Amino acid sequence: MEETVEKMERVADQPMKPADDARHRALERMLTRPRRTMVLSEILKLAMDSFNASKLRFALTALGMVIGTASVILVVTIGLTGKEFILTEIQKIGTNSVELEYAGGGAMGSQRESYDDSLTREDEKAVLAQMPNVMYSSPVTEMHARISFGGGVVKDTLVLGVSPQYEDIRNLLVPVGRFFDDEDDTAHLKCAVVSEIFAHDRFGSSDAAVGQNFEISGIPFTIIGIFRESVDDMGQSEIQDRTILIPYSVARYFTGSEDVKQIYFSMRSMDEVPEASNEIRRIVSSRHRPNSVYQTQTLKEVLTMAAKIANALTAVLVLVAAVTLAVGGVGIMNIMLANVRSRIREIGIRKAMGATYREIKLQFLAEAVIISLTGGIVGTLVGLSVPLSIRFFTNYNLPVSGWSVVIALASATLVGVVFGTIPATRAAQLDPVESLKYE
Repeated sequence: MEETVEKMERVADQPMKPADDARHRALERMLTRPRRTMVLSEILKLAMDSFNASKLRFALTALGMVIGTASVILVVTIGLTGKEFILTEIQKIGTNSVELEYAGGGAMGSQRESYDDSLTREDEKAVLAQMPNVMYSSPVTEMHARISFGGGVVKDTLVLGVSPQYEDIRNLLVPVGRFFDDEDDTAHLKCAVVSEIFAHDRFGSSDAAVGQNFEISGIPFTIIGIFRESVDDMGQSEIQDRTILIPYSVARYFTGSEDVKQIYFSMRSMDEVPEASNEIRRIVSSRHRPNSVYQTQTLKEVLTMAAKIANALTAVLVLVAAVTLAVGGVGIMNIMLANVRSRIREIGIRKAMGATYREIKLQFLAEAVIISLTGGIVGTLVGLSVPLSIRFFTNYNLPVSGWSVVIALASATLVGVVFGTIPATRAAQLDPVESLKYE
């Protein structure tokens, strides 16, 4: 007997032939592959059996993730909708426009009082000649007139002399009547387009004001249209509540000068505005005295800042919605801890049959992730259904971000892993002997 054992040991110690070694490794792979397949399939099967045994508990546990992921998607949708609204309102003011004005400078000592290098209509023509990408342009000359509103009431009213293209530059709305055109400007027609508030105060309504006459410094003007701004700029523009717009060619009669207060230029796209602003300032400065200062203003910076603020607010709202996901994760952890306690004997049996620490941990971690991800998928569908339903049944085209779906599902999976780790670790650390004794 001892001799037989020694022979077997000597055979075992001898190196295996290449063919025998290959067959041995193939046998090991064959034996290992079914075991791995069994482990993965068993995890899924045990998870489904656990869910089927307590469907209500599973649904209530996943409900927190449904609410959390739906909140993330809806919050992002609300943030994008608000951002679109804000940017659209700002664009109505004229984000493609460049405002040029004389800022003074250039005089020294006693010359300072008489020094004036204001803008003129020739500056506008020079810019148009050198910049073909300018779509519209308009000079603005400003004055104030005492206008009679009847009953002995006289109010100081702003009068602006502009070109017909001023309507397009400032995106003005003319709900009643019309804006004066190039023919009116060339013919020096004494016509006016007045603000809605002026029309209501002076004539009672917009419809009643069209065709009526009034005087500016004793000269009669006929109202041909009523205008309003496309968006309330909170008094940040040159237009006031009671404003009268007249052709620039007629306004020169009152000012007696070629000087203009401002010149507006409108570009083809908003992307051209920064470069155009610098070029306009360079062209105009080259036509005047070296020390004269001319400033350009655009809404590009305002638009960019508004977009940054909207994105920051959306990010803050997403973080607030993420708190709901964390609450759902705590619910998953509590339910899984209770699940581990109720299945202590099952865990002991699995360990007695050879289940490893890693397999037990993976089993319970997979259950937590499945609960979380299932809730995340359902919550994503719920969150997407709201804006899509509004788009389908109404005329409101609410924006839907694909990134919100990715963030929601990724967050749901991460919550399942993070909050499922503690219950899974506790289950894997149970002693098999003590577990089998557990009643």
